Amino acid sequence: MFLTDYHTHTILSPDGSVPLADMADAAVAAGLNELCITDHCDLLELYGEPVDHYDWPPALEQYAAVAPRYAGKLTIRLGLEFGMAHLNPELSRTILDQPELDFVLGSIHNLCPEKGGTDFYYVDYPDPAACYAALDDYFASMAQLAVTDFYDVLSHIIYPLRYMDHPISLDRYHDVLDGIFRAAAERGRGIEINTWRGRTLKEWLPVLKQFKACGGEIVTIGSDAHTTDGVGKGCEQACQLLAEAGFRYLATYEKRRPVFHTL
Repeated sequence: MFLTDYHTHTILSPDGSVPLADMADAAVAAGLNELCITDHCDLLELYGEPVDHYDWPPALEQYAAVAPRYAGKLTIRLGLEFGMAHLNPELSRTILDQPELDFVLGSIHNLCPEKGGTDFYYVDYPDPAACYAALDDYFASMAQLAVTDFYDVLSHIIYPLRYMDHPISLDRYHDVLDGIFRAAAERGRGIEINTWRGRTLKEWLPVLKQFKACGGEIVTIGSDAHTTDGVGKGCEQACQLLAEAGFRYLATYEKRRPVFHTL
């Protein structure tokens, strides 16, 4: 089985603390064939302050110093987790004009600016009504992102659910998810199974089946690891889940183009 982890963070992410070399060592120990580093670039800060640039040199320097050392043991790709890119198209195009870039995860981490722009991690969810209000906003933003060219794969579609302690159904979002998935599929783009370091797996099966029904073919797998102990967690089980949903291939990326691996 070809094993990959296409959602990981290093010391260059605001919430990361581990150098790329340590993450790569963990990937080798976990038996991965390929690792993609997707450090954060968010156009909104945690509480909604806008961001007006991304500093590429540290990412390029870290990648150039480490990736060649693992040749023959582990393929390392340079990625980016790009948050809220639809909010500033001109800036987003500038940031993504990077020839060394292999892969872009498109993420929604925040409420829309009109609702304060707070990261969903810091939003209060006292009851189901608050949860659904946040999800309404989340999927509206995801629908806006899906029709842009600022991503290769839409990241953690069910992201806010990880912070909600109430029983939540996505049934009411079936139509909006259809629209998101069709927009991605029509543009030759995909979604990811985000295992959240092995904690979310079964939740993805209905999402995957709906994406496939909408014509989706491209799926990557990522742990969302921010430390070495999360690298590769749940990725093998996610491959099995992908096959159960009817997919034949797992995707990786090189220079923004998908590469398919038989499951």
